[in-house]
This record gives sequence, C-alpha cells and structure tokens, in this order.
Amino acid sequence: MSVPTTPQERLIVALDVPELESARRLVQRLSPTITRFKIGSELFTACGPSAVELVQKSGGQVFLDLKYHDIPTTVAKAARVAVRLGVWMFNVHVQGGVAMLREAATASREEAQKAHHTPPLLVGVTVLTSMAERDLSDLGIRKSVKDQVLYLAQMAQKAGLDGLVASAQETKVLRFACGPTFVLVTPGIRPAGASWGDQQRVETPAMALQHGATYLVVGRPITEAADPAAAAQAIVQEMTAGVQ
Repeated sequence: MSVPTTPQERLIVALDVPELESARRLVQRLSPTITRFKIGSELFTACGPSAVELVQKSGGQVFLDLKYHDIPTTVAKAARVAVRLGVWMFNVHVQGGVAMLREAATASREEAQKAHHTPPLLVGVTVLTSMAERDLSDLGIRKSVKDQVLYLAQMAQKAGLDGLVASAQETKVLRFACGPTFVLVTPGIRPAGASWGDQQRVETPAMALQHGATYLVVGRPITEAADPAAAAQAIVQEMTAGVQ
C-alpha cells in the first residue's frame, strides 16, 4: 500500500450529485487541491463509466463506491470491470460472505496483473454510518455496532481485502485489531460545529485521523457549500491539525 503523506492525499470528496455536469463543475472547482473523488450509486447510475472518465481526465483518482453484494461469481466479474475502468479503489459489502470477498480480491488482482499495473485498493463495508444499535436489532443482529464491525473486519482481513470503510467511532479499535497497514476509509466526517444530517456515527476530521483513519470521505460539507474549494481547504486545515 502506498501510504498517503499529506492531508490532501487523505481527503476524498464524494461526488454525490445526480448528473455529469454537476460533477464536472465540482471537479473543476476542487482541482488541483483535491485529486481523489468518490463516485457512488447516484452518479454512476445516472452516468456510468463517463463519471469515472471525467475524474480521470482531470488528473484525479476514483473511489468507486458501489458496495458490491451478490453471489461470488457476479461480484468477481464486477471487480474485473472496475479494474479495467482504472479505478483507484472500490468496495464490496462484507456481509456478502467470505467466498464472495475472496473471489473479488482474487479477480481484482488477476485483472490488474493482466494489465501490468497495481491493483486498486479493495475495501469492505461493514455497518453503514447511518445505522445505530436499534437498526442492527431490527435486522436480528444482537451484537453492538462496534462488535459487529470488528467481527466483519476480521472476516474481511482474512479474506484478503486491503481495508475497510468504517465510522471514525470504530476506527481506534479497528486500527488496534487489524494493524498499521490495514486501510481505513472513514465517511461520516463533519467539520467542527457542522450538522450531522442523516449520519448517526460521525466525527471531526482531526479526531478521525487521531483515531487511525487512513482516508476521510467528505460530501455535503464541501459539495453543498457556497464555496466548495474554500470548504475543502478548511477541512484540509482541520486534518493538518489532526496529524500534528
């Protein structure tokens, strides 16, 4: 794993917008300060690979956030396509099971080897940051959120994934349990004093880094700001304070 060395390298901006032109404007306004962007279900469903190409043409890298969760063969095929798209990172849902995780990891690395380049980071989703204890109980899961995340994290690591998407509130225990090189991608980041919105398990940029996060994903606090570039720079400054 190439370790990020600056706050800018550790910040991923979520392009959670409904169409390509909105994404283009954001990428243009945020580049070159921000070079890593998350493309999720909304934008990819609307625009498909064109959204990935847009970021790449700007010199940026893509975290493809589609949370693949299907039978192992289907997820393995999707992983191969993600590699061919040239994404920097993509994710799968850990609750798809060990066989699915292993096949996704194997397919990603095999496809990258064919193309003679480094495979993308493959990270697992455990418990969504919008979920709390009651939501797990409604699903029939009797573990606490932290225990469930840790259980799934250990499954993901054994299956060969590079890391996890996890709330900052679980990052400290995950860093201890999974070691210093396991990638921890932390969404649900809100600048100090900002509204939580629909997120239940959130943290400030500085605290997330202090707890061991590798990368931070920030969406609305930047993309819905009157000046997205200034909002991104303010978060970078908070991140800088967190690693000093």
